[in-house]
Amino acid sequence: MEAANMTQAAPYPAAPDTAVAEEGAGRTIQVLPPEEARRIAAGEVIDRPAALVREFMDNAIDAGAAAIDLVIEAGGVRRLEVIDDGGGMTRENLAVCWEAHATSKIRSLDDLSRSRTLGFRGEALSAAMSAAKLEILSSVDGREAWLLEIGPGKGNGPRLSQTRRVRGTSVRAIGLFDSIPARKRFLKRDAGEAALCRQIFTEKALAFPERNFRFTQDGRQKLFFPAVSSYMERFAEMLDSGVAGHSGGYGGAGNFSRKFLHEIGAAGQGFSAAIISGGPELYRADRRQQYLFANGRRIQDYALLQAFEYGLQHWFPNGVHPVGAIYLDIDPALADFNIHPAKREARFRDAGAIHRAISAALISYTRAAFGRGEAGGVPPRGRITDAASPPSGGSAPRSAPPFSGPLFGEGPAGPLAMEALLDARPGFAPLPRPETDGGLFLAEQSAPYDAENARAGGTRYVGRAFELFILVERDGRLYLIDQHAAHERLLYNRFLAGTVPRQDLLVPIPFVTESADDDRFLREQREDLARLGIVLEHEDGAWRVTALPAGWQRGDAETVEAILSLKTAGANMAERWAASLSCRQAVKDGDYLDSAASLALAEAALALPVSRCPHGRPVWKELTREELFRAVRRIE
Repeated sequence: MEAANMTQAAPYPAAPDTAVAEEGAGRTIQVLPPEEARRIAAGEVIDRPAALVREFMDNAIDAGAAAIDLVIEAGGVRRLEVIDDGGGMTRENLAVCWEAHATSKIRSLDDLSRSRTLGFRGEALSAAMSAAKLEILSSVDGREAWLLEIGPGKGNGPRLSQTRRVRGTSVRAIGLFDSIPARKRFLKRDAGEAALCRQIFTEKALAFPERNFRFTQDGRQKLFFPAVSSYMERFAEMLDSGVAGHSGGYGGAGNFSRKFLHEIGAAGQGFSAAIISGGPELYRADRRQQYLFANGRRIQDYALLQAFEYGLQHWFPNGVHPVGAIYLDIDPALADFNIHPAKREARFRDAGAIHRAISAALISYTRAAFGRGEAGGVPPRGRITDAASPPSGGSAPRSAPPFSGPLFGEGPAGPLAMEALLDARPGFAPLPRPETDGGLFLAEQSAPYDAENARAGGTRYVGRAFELFILVERDGRLYLIDQHAAHERLLYNRFLAGTVPRQDLLVPIPFVTESADDDRFLREQREDLARLGIVLEHEDGAWRVTALPAGWQRGDAETVEAILSLKTAGANMAERWAASLSCRQAVKDGDYLDSAASLALAEAALALPVSRCPHGRPVWKELTREELFRAVRRIE
């Protein structure tokens, strides 16, 4: 009994190590000095220059400004200034605006349920002055103006002086995090921080199209959005400015995007939404150009963006993503914007109702477009097939027409089908798949068994299994061919045999490297990268991708990551890139090939000198007639 008791778990945790206990016992709980507490808490609101942009521009918008200028130097770290022509501040307001929780926008907790301003908690200027030196110049009427100077550190209290200025306010932050080196060390390069500032600037301009916005970086004007009358016009401005590097076949330059944008309305109890969507001509391989605004704030809400994509699925059936924005106007009593320090998130009382209204409005709109036989004035990408109509050629099951269009022909055979496979470009959706029984589909087009032809080495197409394997019979053997691995290997061999075909981008992809090693790699390998279809330009400390291999379909971030990953490839850079290209462009699991294309791919796969994909997986599995007969005990 005593031995049994000894094995039971102790009722309390074991005593801590003596040294640790003694160290903890010597510590005293203290209340931080106000200055230190402010500097630490400032990091929740101001973590980088872009946060200053967000807070300062929110104040300018709340002040009713019709024109807002953002000026930055050295990524906003050396200097960041927002200039507006809104309602300024009196001397009395200027003297207290920097104090913690000083605000003109609410007076009590109940006011949060009625507030429509972007800011309300009085944190922005207090946090900013704990992280940088602030100079705030403001005038209510253009006749009398005051300048407030304040910064972090003791002995650096507020200084007020009279000056001159037209109506409005200028807020300038100088030397961000100079007094907090630990935070400054974790900032990106200047160009990287500038890009984040530009992103916030663009979001504010998108949300308030009736105002003028200007962005100046290191003395050069980078963006100007003049006031327009609608969300759709402003979104088109953003696309045409090159900020949104979409991957569509049209648009991205000139005024193309206006032609392919659509505006759809949705509404429900206590809310309404204006939805701007690009048609099937404007798309991306990622979701980076999808925006959600609620009462003027850009927020992150996966469910509502999912509703956006769900409602447009008839336009974008093959895995690419639409560009667009949802502008939600909601009764403040039905939303809580006070759940995130930077107000990037919101909680809605009935998120489901908003989700349903958005998706239903989009579904209704796209169905109406398809009912007219059009999508924004042009045929939708891919093919729309009515399951009740006979399939092309009448040879495949009614629910599974073969690929058509540039990817796979309506019925090419032999070499023609193989050429179509090798010249395939991604971006075309597979049509509905065959009805299967246990994952097996036997082709209606398969030729009858011919023993003499089989003995002569002919290949007979049998069918498909599990939406991946092509089944053919040859030389008394059954081959199960992985269509993705086979196509991948064939494309890989072709890429390595010659120069990779490339296409110029309508909108270059800008990026900034994180290290000098990345810069050195791109400079030294620029010519080799060009032979791989990657054309780079370097200007003002930043890089731009101006051309990529034909058919490339990845988002901007993935593209840059893929290029920089070649740095570790050494002498095998071409092989690694060819493997990446071939994997992306090859037919995928579930893509339906008609019998001619399947047979051509099978024959090419069986003729490969190396029957493995670039990643080492077998292309096919062979089963002899004897193995199959023995498996079912027809022979022993």
